[in-house]
Amino acid sequence: MRRTLFESLTHRPLTEMPPTIDETALAELAASVDRAARRRLGRSLAIRTVDAGSCNGCELEIHALNNAFYDLERFGLRFVASPRHADVLTVTGPVTKNMREALARTYNAMPDPKWVVAIGDCAADGGLFSGSYAVIGGAGRVVPVDLHIRGCPPQPVQILRGLLTVL
Repeated sequence: MRRTLFESLTHRPLTEMPPTIDETALAELAASVDRAARRRLGRSLAIRTVDAGSCNGCELEIHALNNAFYDLERFGLRFVASPRHADVLTVTGPVTKNMREALARTYNAMPDPKWVVAIGDCAADGGLFSGSYAVIGGAGRVVPVDLHIRGCPPQPVQILRGLLTVL
């Protein structure tokens, strides 16, 4: 036990370095997202996320948008629990047979104007899971997709830029 304690005091922790981001570019991105949301909607942008059967890699990157480093709320973007309050539907993972109806219902419950963003390679075309007996394919097979954000998983900054593109 002493050896383990001594090693923990003398060795550095095994963690990753934080991502390097240009603060001025991030501030500029924040301002443009906020302007676009207020011009199109008159208010901040509300996002509803549906996991249609993913491995949770994309969800981890989406959740990273809410941490103190990225702080999605300062951009005027927020996640909502109900599709009735959402402007943007983000879909992650390949659409499985079990999630087809839930995804369609979520889309139909959203008020107009509404946009759909497929996040990750799996949501775009089924990705790694394409061809599985349980997978229908990408989100475009169930709901009309306005934007595909490629990556396995895409980085949080890519997701922010994608949301700006939607606006």
